[in-house]
Amino acid sequence: MSPTSFDRRLYEKYDVAGPRYTSYPTAPHFHAGFGEAAYRRLAAASNEDPIPRPLSLYVHIPFCHSLCYYCACNKVITRHTGKAEVYLHYLERELALQAGLFDSDRPLRQLHLGGGTPTYFDDRQLWRLMQAVGKLFSVPDPDEREYSIEIDPRSLGENTVGLLAELGFNRMSIGVQDFDPIVQQAVNRLQSLEQTWDVIQDARQHDFGSISLDLIYGLPKQTMRGFDTTLDSVLGMRPDRLSLYSYAHLPERVKAQRLIREQDLPSPEEKLGILQLAIERLSDAGYRYIGMDHFALPGSELSQALDNDTLHRNFQGYSTHAECDLVGVGVSAIGQIGHSYSQNAPVLADYYAVMDQGRLPVARGYQLSFDDRLRRVLIQQIMCRQRVDFHAIERTFDVDIPTYFAAELVALEGLAEDGLVRCDGAALTILPPGRLLLRNIAMVFDRYLREQTAPVRYSRTI
Repeated sequence: MSPTSFDRRLYEKYDVAGPRYTSYPTAPHFHAGFGEAAYRRLAAASNEDPIPRPLSLYVHIPFCHSLCYYCACNKVITRHTGKAEVYLHYLERELALQAGLFDSDRPLRQLHLGGGTPTYFDDRQLWRLMQAVGKLFSVPDPDEREYSIEIDPRSLGENTVGLLAELGFNRMSIGVQDFDPIVQQAVNRLQSLEQTWDVIQDARQHDFGSISLDLIYGLPKQTMRGFDTTLDSVLGMRPDRLSLYSYAHLPERVKAQRLIREQDLPSPEEKLGILQLAIERLSDAGYRYIGMDHFALPGSELSQALDNDTLHRNFQGYSTHAECDLVGVGVSAIGQIGHSYSQNAPVLADYYAVMDQGRLPVARGYQLSFDDRLRRVLIQQIMCRQRVDFHAIERTFDVDIPTYFAAELVALEGLAEDGLVRCDGAALTILPPGRLLLRNIAMVFDRYLREQTAPVRYSRTI
């Protein structure tokens, strides 16, 4: 994205609430009618595919030592480290149950530890977890896998980064949000520049192939001047990837956010200014805008995936492994097997209770219809590519696009008039001003969003 494509008037017009499309249908439409039996049946069916799909494993570790006021993740705040030992025991049991569902000829191509704070686990617990993974799943050679972990620099042991490299991790995502101490105080996350820089240097010494930093704009006490200073520090670190998330203030849904004073939040104009500043500075520094929230250096895997149309979006954001079935393990973890989604019990006590019965803790999910699968492909292309090939979709699904999506094509006319897209009989092309509004474009094709009667709270698109 070129800095010159930033149109403040346009983005103010389209700054509305909408889904993030880490899935379609989105998580609010998962239901309790999809449970363990459906999951087991679809997992077994996935083994019968003519070409076995590789596996991707997401492990959710919910514990944090302290509460970050902005955080909307499923988390457990505790300093009683013994709780992590209990949780690890249940993870090992669930990993065994999950591994038993999939044939051994399906390599574990991708692994991600998320949270919470994955490094709440100490070095011994991380080692034990990865021993279980290696024993239960088929682990490919190092150059054929992408194993990543979310890092909190404040909760690392002296040798943790080296251990992670020994355990096979080659990617890390480091939470930063903002280096401004005034902002850090306002959100209760005090993290020094030195702590972050030490982790990055350690990771590079241990040959981590990709280092990503997470930033958030729109936090309390944040200003353009302060964030400009944060960007100075971040660009000096030269991470391979950057995520720039919009803070969604939803105190009625996220209890922790009630600790943030609304009068401390930047105005909509200031927030948009921070976003524009960040895009301009990252672009000037050589970073490419990959898609929603994500930037990467030109030589990175995400940039290459964008160029060769293999970029994929799932519950962990953008990925290069569209061909994998995703197995979710741990409290609240979400998986995707074939044409279905599943989510584990979101409350720790419920998760333990189901596991004590020897059952998989699937609490809800969704099996996609033909219409869902068609729209999912189309929305995935909007989120991951700059062009949707209508003819290819017609061939795959045996539909006539002008007939099937007649109402949607009419709705696109307004976006086309505003210069966000170009639409003809062959393709839908995302124009430069539309790159920041991928969610808005995808919303045109979201049948559930159009038909919903009960209100669903989403974050704003800008």
